[in-house]
Amino acid sequence: MTDHDTKVEPQERTADDDTAAVDRTASAGPSAASADHEIVRALAEGEIEEKGLLPYSSNYTFLITVHYREQEFPAVYKPRRGENPLWDFPAGTLCQRETAAFVVSEALGWRVVPPTVLRDGPRGPGSIQFFIDCDPDIHYFNMREDARYAPALRRLTLFDFLINNADRKAGHCLYGYDEHMWAIDHGICFHQHYKLRTVIWEFAGEPIEEQLLADLGSFAASLAQATSPLLQTLDRLLSSPERHALCQRVEQLEQARHYPAPPAHQRNYPWPPI
Repeated sequence: MTDHDTKVEPQERTADDDTAAVDRTASAGPSAASADHEIVRALAEGEIEEKGLLPYSSNYTFLITVHYREQEFPAVYKPRRGENPLWDFPAGTLCQRETAAFVVSEALGWRVVPPTVLRDGPRGPGSIQFFIDCDPDIHYFNMREDARYAPALRRLTLFDFLINNADRKAGHCLYGYDEHMWAIDHGICFHQHYKLRTVIWEFAGEPIEEQLLADLGSFAASLAQATSPLLQTLDRLLSSPERHALCQRVEQLEQARHYPAPPAHQRNYPWPPI
């Protein structure tokens, strides 16, 4: 990735910008998909060199370098045994949920989550995710005022509903120096009961774009095939009730054809919001 010295400043959004059908940074095309595939292979097969513990994380999170075929890939390693127990999620499953979020992102073709794998590491099994070099001053609360991010945020809104994200903070939306918006931290997702808590509600009630509905339809078709690679992969990462709930949420979006709205009498926002 290439570093830039100039920060991207938010720009005022217009109504015309919001209805733009194409996001140049989202459907990055075959070259981006090919690059992601190579990164996945490197993360899965490369040699891991631990660099240190990342601060301010609720679970043990390590910065690592993955060495693969004379190349180096920065990554984030979240070992299972470093996960703090939660009352509402089964112990030792957060790393699987991190990986499942990437699997769903790829199956939708939305390229929302950085390449992520589940594998053995120096501290045992855990998720390993490609590290996104980004501008730390750009997050959801200034992205939402910039029309360039609107298509990516629309996909992310639907994605978070699908994976039932219980913790979409503003700081989990990253603007990478690759000029693409990424979303991270998906350890508490995919619960079978409704848990959605997100800062992104600005599209609530609006019609879902036809292209995104088509993507959801293709995703639903893959989930419906008992022998599909997608379903077989999710079978190793999620419980049967969680997979069933995922299928129900896809069906909800297809039938409603509108962006979800926050339910009344429900905690709909994470804390802290950033």
